[in-house]
This record gives sequence, structure tokens and C-alpha cells, in this order.
Amino acid sequence: MPIDFDKSVIREQTCSVKFDARRAVFGKEDVIPLWVADMDFPAPEAVTRALETRARHPIYGYTLFPDSLYQSMIDWYRDRHGWTIEREWILMAPGVVPSLHAACLAFSEPGEGVIIQPPVYPPFFSSVKRTDRTVIENPLDCVDGRYTMDFEHLEQCAARDDARLLVLCSPHNPVGRVWTDEELRAVLDIARRHGLVVLSDEIHCDLVYPDKPTHCMLARLAEAGDALVTAVAPSKTFNMPGLGLSALVIPDPDRRRAMKEVFDSLHMGQCNPFSITGFEAGYRHGGPWLDELMPYLQQNRDFVADFLAQRIPEVTMAVPEGTYLLWLDCRGLTPDDKALKQFFVQDAGIGMNPGATFGDNGRGFMRMNIGCPRPLLEQALERIEAAVIRRFR
Repeated sequence: MPIDFDKSVIREQTCSVKFDARRAVFGKEDVIPLWVADMDFPAPEAVTRALETRARHPIYGYTLFPDSLYQSMIDWYRDRHGWTIEREWILMAPGVVPSLHAACLAFSEPGEGVIIQPPVYPPFFSSVKRTDRTVIENPLDCVDGRYTMDFEHLEQCAARDDARLLVLCSPHNPVGRVWTDEELRAVLDIARRHGLVVLSDEIHCDLVYPDKPTHCMLARLAEAGDALVTAVAPSKTFNMPGLGLSALVIPDPDRRRAMKEVFDSLHMGQCNPFSITGFEAGYRHGGPWLDELMPYLQQNRDFVADFLAQRIPEVTMAVPEGTYLLWLDCRGLTPDDKALKQFFVQDAGIGMNPGATFGDNGRGFMRMNIGCPRPLLEQALERIEAAVIRRFR
């Protein structure tokens, strides 16, 4: 049976950050939440069945990572991405964000530089600052609504005496770029010339729209000796980020050991049995669900693009190639970030992520999560349209 992604699932009173934290985040509960990056769709049925089966065993003790867990991941990336992973390269991790912090600790010293490419996911900033490292910004360029890397400036950043690590977001959150092979090769070339370690956050690698180029894992282009760490997880792919398990692929044993030592020093080596069960079930059985999801998300993306063009031309969007996140340029409404957030929350009743939290070049933008049933998305856009008419026309 086809999956009914239009069906609404009540998430209130489930301790959902996206729904139950609305008053704390936005100051009111009556907002349509299109912010934090999880989707409003049930996870694949196979994942739920596997969790139910595990729950029927009444002891939830300390748990090993089984060989089948690793093999499910190896098989997925071989079949879906043409990427061959060796078992010993994999280091299980308690999430991609903790891995960002661990990479800063493992591959740089206090005060040394970590390159990021804003506008970018806010933990890229906080992981550097909270580990007492120095943020080196290599802002993305935007030409006619399409974002690209500024390689000349990236070279300058990499050439700094204090630069040690480059954190790449691929596909990019929030602008939705799926980097081309040519762009990724340029990143690797610069990293090689300047001895940088590259951590490639590829948590959205499976969420590429059917009408766009396929995602290329950076590691597929790497050469022997490249200092590369790839972060992946089934959490975004199969909508189970609350289970909290990710993986790092690190071919070099010394760098793999350095990351493991950081995790061990923080006693972050354990994981709960449900995370393990969900991880394996997603990679083993979630493919058909994903194959139905992506065309639906593409229709959501195109629905928003058409709605904005026809009815809210003051707001434009960079058409994403991947992720379920839209990067909305709202400077046609107001350039004032505080007023912009207040407008969407108070006037329109919509909760989104302010662009300013993604870096200075995100000011005047908002990030919209379209991983929701289309009727809810339509309701949100109609609210925005009505508020724009009242306030700005």
C-alpha cells in the first residue's frame, strides 16, 4: 500500500521538542512548528516493528554493537552510494553534533582554527567555540539564488598558520546544495595542500530530490592518506533522530584512535538497545519508505516555491537539491531580524528558525522545515500570506 504522507499524526504531549517546546521557544503555543529538523511522518513500519520486538524482551541492559549493525550500514552505502566501507573504519558515535565537538578536541589544540562555511547549522559554530577553538569563516557565495563555495577565500583560510580542521556540510544545511564532484575535489585539493583534517557531515546524504544530481560521498573521491572523517546516521533519513546513534567512517587508524579516545574520555561509548535496533532496521528495511518519501518532499518543495512566486513574492527561496529544509529570503519584508521573527511568530503564527542563527550572512532569512503533511504546509503558507497582506501591503 502507498504511504499516506498527508495523514496527520498528533505529536503534542509526546515530549516532542518541535511541538511541546513551542511556548519556551516562541513565547506561545499557537504556532505551526516548521523549525527543528525532524519530520512529522511516522518512521518506516519496519523500524517500529523492530523496536516493538526488542521491547518485548524485558531487560534493557548494557548493549554491544552487533556485527549485523555494521553490516547493515556497509550494505546501505555500497548499494545506495557506491561507497565501499571497511568494517574496521567504522566508529559508532552518540550523534553527529557530539562528533563535531570530538573532532575539534581530537584534531586541534585550544586557540587553533576550525573552518566552517556559513550560513550553516548552528552547532558548527558552537562546537568550535565551546571547545575553545577559533572559528574561521569561509562564507558561501550566493548568485541568483544559488549558493557556491568561495574557493579562493577557502584557500586563504586553509593557509592560515592556525588552521587545523575543515567542517563540511554535505548536503548543506540550510541552503540545500548537493555539492558536485568538481566542488568536492576542490575541497580535497585545498585540504591536501594545507594539511587540513576534513570532517564531512553527510547526515542528509540520502535526502536528495529525484530531479537533482545524486549525492557524492566525499570519501569516494578521497585518495590514500587523505585526512578525512565522514559522519553519517540513519536519523534524518528515516525520521528517528531521537534515537541518537550515528557513525563515523575514518580509514586512518591514528585518526580513528584519536576520535575514540575523546569519546572514551567522556564515557560516551555506550548506547541504548533501542538506538541499535532502530539503526539497523532503518538501513536494512527502510529503503522502500525512503523511495516514497522523496517524491512527496519534492512535491512539498515545489508547492512552496509556486505559492511564494504567485502569492507572496516578497519572500523568495533557494530551491534546494537536498534536505527537507528551505532557506527563505525574507528581506523583501523587512531587513530587521528581530522584527522578522516577531512577524512570523506573532502576526503569522509560524515557528521557523531565524536565519541569523546560521551566521551573519543568514540575516533576513528564515529556515522552513517542509517535512510535514501538505495540508499543514498549505495552512502555514496561507497564514503567512494573510499576515503579509495585513502588515506589508
